[in-house]
Parts: sequence; structure tokens; C-alpha cells
Amino acid sequence: MQLRNNHIRFTRINHIFISHLHGDHCFGLMGLISTLGLLGRTADLHIYGHADLEKVYRPQLAYFCQDMKYQVVFHPVDTSVSSLVYEDNKVTVTSIPLKHRVPACGYLFREKPYDRHLIKQKITEYGIPVSAIPGIKKGADFWCHDGRLIPNEELTSPGPRSRSYAFCSDTKYNESMVPIIENVDLLYHESTFLNGDEALARKTFHSTARQAAEIAAKAQAGRLLLGHFSTRYKDLSRFQQEAAEVFPNCSLALEGMVFDLPWQNQ
Repeated sequence: MQLRNNHIRFTRINHIFISHLHGDHCFGLMGLISTLGLLGRTADLHIYGHADLEKVYRPQLAYFCQDMKYQVVFHPVDTSVSSLVYEDNKVTVTSIPLKHRVPACGYLFREKPYDRHLIKQKITEYGIPVSAIPGIKKGADFWCHDGRLIPNEELTSPGPRSRSYAFCSDTKYNESMVPIIENVDLLYHESTFLNGDEALARKTFHSTARQAAEIAAKAQAGRLLLGHFSTRYKDLSRFQQEAAEVFPNCSLALEGMVFDLPWQNQ
């Protein structure tokens, strides 16, 4: 329903990353899998999460989705260590160990380095053939026909800086994640409670808004998103106020909101 409300095409979803096996983070998965089947999906769907995820869902798939035209491929993730769990030609996804009541991990999504920009006038100046251009954009130097080596820095300018996003939910205050998410452009960090309920946060293995801001500050994040608010609070603006005292560049992650990561030169 939320995918439809936000005009996101179902066919664009090929990889799903599950943080942990609590109902509010995985109960909707079976309905989505079934819906994709009813819509005629044929491409494999890859799901990443704790090894128990497949144990829970494989029997349901066998019972409810016997005639489904696509395969669900589970990829077990060791939530106790940070490791590369997915990679393609554009992005890497790394797990972030979290501290919760059950095995849990966040995920760091990072773009791979972009090609450098070739300075057009250098093509004519040095007689660069078309076949050499892809290598130069990736950082190669160029040998002229007269034997001179032209360094890449003279031929190109830096491409856009790779962007990154970290998703961290659910977890108690956990400074061990800081080296993994250092300098991340956008950090989502759970903030279930306000600072006055820090004892409850510690007991339930959750974080306060202030603690989320402290992690963002220590990691030197570009921007902080707060979410996973307890229903005991009616005024959510208090979360942003509390976090902003420590980390001013923060926002509430409310249903349906979109946050852009603008292109930046290096």
C-alpha cells in the first residue's frame, strides 16, 4: 500500500534488506512477496537478513506460493560483524552490527567511485583515440605517440563524490558503529525515546533522540534522520528539538517523506 501511495514501481525492487526478526520490521514481507507473485513477477527477489529469516519464511512460501513464477533467494547475514553483503557495478552494501534484544544489523549503502571527467580540449591536444577514453576516465595516464606520458590529473577533473546512506534500527546506544559509518552523508538512526526515558531505552535496547544525535556527531555525518518513535509521545517535534541540541542538521523521518542527497564535486 505504501509503495502505491508513494508511486514506487514494484518492478524496481530486486533486493530487500531486513534488519532483524521483530514483527514491525518483517511481518509485511510475506504479503509483499505474495503480491509480487500475483502481479506476474518473474525476476528473482533477493532478501538479506539473519539466517533465521529463511527458516521463518521458507515454510510459508511452500504453503502459500507454490505456483509463484519467480524465486525468492535468501542471503544469510552474520549480524555480529560488519561485512560486505551485496555489491553491483554501482553500489556496495555493508552490514552494521547493532545491539538489540535479538540479532540485528543496520546497512550502509555506498555508491562506488564515479568516473573522472575528461577535459575535452585534451582529446585534440594529445590526439587521444576513442579507445583510450574509458581507461582515462577511470584514472589511467596516457602515452602520446611521441613517447610522452601525460598524467591523468592533466587530462581529467574529479567526478561527483560518491554518496552514502546508513540505516540503523533498532539498537541501544552503540559507539562501535561509528568507525563503520564515519563521514556518511545521511544517517537514519532510531530514536524510540526521549532523554527523560533513557533508563527505559537502555532496558529495551533502544536509543533516545539525544543518543542518536551523539552517534551522528561522533561519526561526523552530514545529516541525521530520526525515526521509530514510541507511541507514548504525542508531540514528535520534541525529538528534533532534543537531537538538535547535539546535532543541528537533523530531521524527523515521517511516513512518505523524501530526502535527497545532492550531487557534490570532490
